Amino acid sequence: MPVDRDAILDSAKYLRGVRPLDPAELREYVADQPHDAVVRQVLREHAAELGIVEREDGTFVPASDDPVSPDFDGVNALPAAYERTVENLLVDRWGPEWHRGASGDALREKIRRFKDDYYRQADVEYDSDVALGYAVYHLATYYAAIQYVLADLARDGLLSGNLRVLDVGAGVGGPALGLFDFLPEDALVEYHAVEPSAAADVLEELLEDAPRNVHPEIHRQTAEAFEPEGEYDLVLACSVLSELDDPVAVVERYLDCLAGDGTFLALAPADKHTSTQLRSVERAVERRGATVYSPTPRLWPGERPTDRGWSFDEQPEVEAPAFQRRLAESSQRPSEFLHTEVRYSYSLLRTDGRRQHDVALGADRLLKLADADDRVTDRTDAVVAKLSRNLADEDANPLFKVSDGSESEDCYAVLVRPTSLNRDLLDADYGDLLSVESALVLWNDDEEAYNLVVDEETVVDAA
Repeated sequence: MPVDRDAILDSAKYLRGVRPLDPAELREYVADQPHDAVVRQVLREHAAELGIVEREDGTFVPASDDPVSPDFDGVNALPAAYERTVENLLVDRWGPEWHRGASGDALREKIRRFKDDYYRQADVEYDSDVALGYAVYHLATYYAAIQYVLADLARDGLLSGNLRVLDVGAGVGGPALGLFDFLPEDALVEYHAVEPSAAADVLEELLEDAPRNVHPEIHRQTAEAFEPEGEYDLVLACSVLSELDDPVAVVERYLDCLAGDGTFLALAPADKHTSTQLRSVERAVERRGATVYSPTPRLWPGERPTDRGWSFDEQPEVEAPAFQRRLAESSQRPSEFLHTEVRYSYSLLRTDGRRQHDVALGADRLLKLADADDRVTDRTDAVVAKLSRNLADEDANPLFKVSDGSESEDCYAVLVRPTSLNRDLLDADYGDLLSVESALVLWNDDEEAYNLVVDEETVVDAA
């Protein structure tokens, strides 16, 4: 006998605002009184439509639209469940000794080839073997990187417990899994992945391990061909913009389907090409009306940066997944296949005009970095955002990229004399604002950049 889904859903809509939905009770409202398990399955399948989440006791309650505040203290490793899934896929493809012999050699060659294609800025063809190699090499670091960016959004109250998510170029799913595990268990996520390649097969397997209140759907189409439906609270574009023929047009297209208070999150590797391309896309869509929320600031009204825009963050390394170690240890050059550094560039875009640093500088005494050439050899005050970790060699003076959103050349803060009054330069996080008093402005011919020299006369405070 077919299930009367409409009756179940009508009853659920009526009762969801009154008390938790218990499948055992809800069945009593349906004429044919289906089994509890049938009612539960119908509620699960329509949870996004109903706006409900399943609790551990098996009942369902309305999802919260309040901002989430996860207790996040970093990422150490890829969870064991995801490791097992990838390992099982590798075993299914090549057998239990997949990392040895001809199969191990072939997989390592696949990884070498897509790494080489990437560095040559050539197109990568994702067949099923390349997709598995991509999971072996990239899954753990992408899983980690996305969570640090999400933590910034959550700290600013911009992630709710009820999200409609679009993941453009979802790949094998590292950012998606990171998102799901970052959110609390009672968050409702309607997740749509756009991925045309064989990577979608790996993603599909990994989504089997997604939390119970994540409701995924994979669209096996290109970013250009997919037709978005409705609005999305969060649009992800992770390590995909460099692979598109017209990334600006694609970003603009998906900005149009953001909810009014939604965020477009673009993530890219930290290397010079992809990082600067990300900034180029960011600046292009800004000129056409988007707002750059973070991490790059816009502190002077009417000013926009035109420097090369190479800026990236770095977090503690993750532990190499077991499958990655196995492949590496069977190689004559293990380090070639160990990828544990969490280094990434990102851009958060919005359409509501909101910025992380809602600042409009205008004081005459402050240096505008666009005017740095006029102040070379002078001491000056400035307000800037810190846009790097320490970029200097171990024995050199600490060096940090800084920006106020007006500069046409790269600008750095160099700490030559640490004191208790300038320590905030060291302690500030990536993207934080700093007030700098009495820094010496110099031009560095070798780097073709301006330096703000921070010494014993300089005071640096978190702004």
